[in-house]
Amino acid sequence: MYNFSHLCYNVSMNENTTVTDKAVQDSMKEICHILTTSDEKLAYDFIECLFTPAERKDIANRWLLVKEIDKGTTQREIAKKFGMSLCKITRGSKELSKPDSAFRRILDSQK
Repeated sequence: MYNFSHLCYNVSMNENTTVTDKAVQDSMKEICHILTTSDEKLAYDFIECLFTPAERKDIANRWLLVKEIDKGTTQREIAKKFGMSLCKITRGSKELSKPDSAFRRILDSQK
């Protein structure tokens, strides 16, 4: 089973946070909890129910591009290989290079 707990983080609430923001944050925490406590098949089925095929493809492609960046594949090669915009790939690269990146922690945990 995959451990998704690295993806769950606490977003600080402040006076500018709306009820809707809190509801979204609570919902994200609940989704993370479901994914971290479910078996892989149930988590996969849950994701299939929650996201459209296009959304699932986008999520999977984003993870693929992060893994390609980690392998040393150039951004232009990734864009060509997956038909992605350089902007999206650059964002993934920036997230991967951040100190204490969740992407880096997940990749390192899988090695």
